[in-house]
Amino acid sequence: MLRQALRRFGQKLVHRPPLKEPVAEDDPQRRLSTLDLVALGVGRTVSVGVYVLAGEVVSNQAGPSIVICFLVAGLSSVLSGLCYAEITARVPLSGSSYLYTYVTIGELRAFITGWNLIFSLVADTANVTRAWTLAFANLLGNQISQTLRESILLYVPQVLAEYLVFFVVGLVLLLMELQTLNHSQFFLITKVITLVKLLVLGFFIISGFIKGDLHNWTLTEDDYITAGLNDTSSLSPLGSGGFVPFGFEGILHGAATCFYTFIGFHNIFERVEEAQNPQHSVPMGIVITLFICLLVYFGVSSALTLMVPYYKLQPGSTLPEAFLHIGWAPAYYVVAFGFLCSLSSSLLGSMLPIRQLIHKMAKDGLLFPVLARIETGTYAPIMATVIFGITAPVMAVFFGLTDLVNFRSLGSLLAYSLVALCVLILRYQPQRRSEENEAEVQEENGPAAERLTLQGLLFPGSSTPTPLSGRVVYVCSSLLALLLTLLCLVLAQWPVLLSGDPVWISVVMVLLMLITGITGAIWRQPQSSSPLYFKVPALPLVPLLSIFMNVYLMMQMTAGTWARFGVSTLIGLAIYFSYGIKHSVEGVGMANST
Repeated sequence: MLRQALRRFGQKLVHRPPLKEPVAEDDPQRRLSTLDLVALGVGRTVSVGVYVLAGEVVSNQAGPSIVICFLVAGLSSVLSGLCYAEITARVPLSGSSYLYTYVTIGELRAFITGWNLIFSLVADTANVTRAWTLAFANLLGNQISQTLRESILLYVPQVLAEYLVFFVVGLVLLLMELQTLNHSQFFLITKVITLVKLLVLGFFIISGFIKGDLHNWTLTEDDYITAGLNDTSSLSPLGSGGFVPFGFEGILHGAATCFYTFIGFHNIFERVEEAQNPQHSVPMGIVITLFICLLVYFGVSSALTLMVPYYKLQPGSTLPEAFLHIGWAPAYYVVAFGFLCSLSSSLLGSMLPIRQLIHKMAKDGLLFPVLARIETGTYAPIMATVIFGITAPVMAVFFGLTDLVNFRSLGSLLAYSLVALCVLILRYQPQRRSEENEAEVQEENGPAAERLTLQGLLFPGSSTPTPLSGRVVYVCSSLLALLLTLLCLVLAQWPVLLSGDPVWISVVMVLLMLITGITGAIWRQPQSSSPLYFKVPALPLVPLLSIFMNVYLMMQMTAGTWARFGVSTLIGLAIYFSYGIKHSVEGVGMANST
């Protein structure tokens, strides 16, 4: 009896819902072309990161080597984008990492993915709110916070006097978000603002290459002495000079922070059901978006570090301030205007993914039904928007810019790793039934038709996936994810490895041999021959490399970021095991059928 109860409990945790039929190709709601998707992706991706994070990373993490940080973060994002391109071609439904994880590896991991994505998106909204306020205050010479301190310091604590503007701006922009636009107006505004952003950033790149000085990439201690600086400067520790002043460790930490700047392409696969020919336009939109963003970020970071010596940039410095260093004050206001346009568009669209995800999880029974309540007339999930919309400005007050960025990046890196795992598993699975998992029922109730042997593992007898080969890949992929995580934990201690410690080196060698052997076992299994417009090349290497890079970047996050992430995850698990697992629509349906 206990065994059966535990078995049913385990089946609930890994239960996968059947896929519903996608929207028909000729449905009138499919109105987005590839150009629309690229404009949406670039407009959402090129946002607060390129304007604010450049100063954060350059000043105390990477210096001029920020260009390498963007290349590393871009490579990780491209690998993740390839995985998303295949899974959207295979599952042509609007959704997020939550949906793709749910239909592939089960309910529990899907809930963890969705819950962390919700908090990551809220942190993203708080981050944009904070950056918008910072940019607006800089344009006015920081008069807002000064006025607030002088006028209400006698009535509220100094911290709230300084940051009360975050509440005001956040709530005002929340009310703006509650207004609705029809599709044609929304995408027309998106295209215009995206074009303005690219023109402004193009002007910045050209200006940087005109006014830049290559000597800023080869600074020495003599330059610091000439500038009147030393290692105790109030600006920040100056590093060792040169192109990589903070060493290899600085590049790794900078790459983890810069990953945030590539996150926005998720808006594309959230519009799959509105895209014309989604199996073609969505993969193309993702790849083109990431390529454009990588070029823009590489150009902007190069221009910034050529225009301004890295030690003159402080945390909190915005991109337009570089023009003040070269004496181009009018250009400062031009770029600042483009900055505000960019952030305003980001705020208008930042709440949409949050409320869609919350509404979807509430409809699936994993969150409380009040969060799925729809406002009459606008069809917007009003409770979800209000509750988490208020949370965003609160987070903007109590957390710093870098804290919010790292929290957002950590949640996205986890989601991207799970999607790469989903791609790896799906490619080797037999065709699933659309209505019920009849094959699974037969496997549970009847004698096993296949037995796993070493010869069958290395030399499968079928050229098409079977239930046994699918289970082999499922188990091996899960083991690989665990081994890659352990490998990243060990490699994060790279100074110890470079010292030649035989114990650590032996651990790395054992992990590499295990990873190589399990990867070979997966490679020998038959792949699905289902025709797709796009497939990830070099399987299983590309998804595994994506998981490795994502997890290694996660290891560069601070202990505080991991603590906040752990607390939010524990809260989510408490909600799932106390409510979600009992009220899950798919779980209840499975219990009734049993």
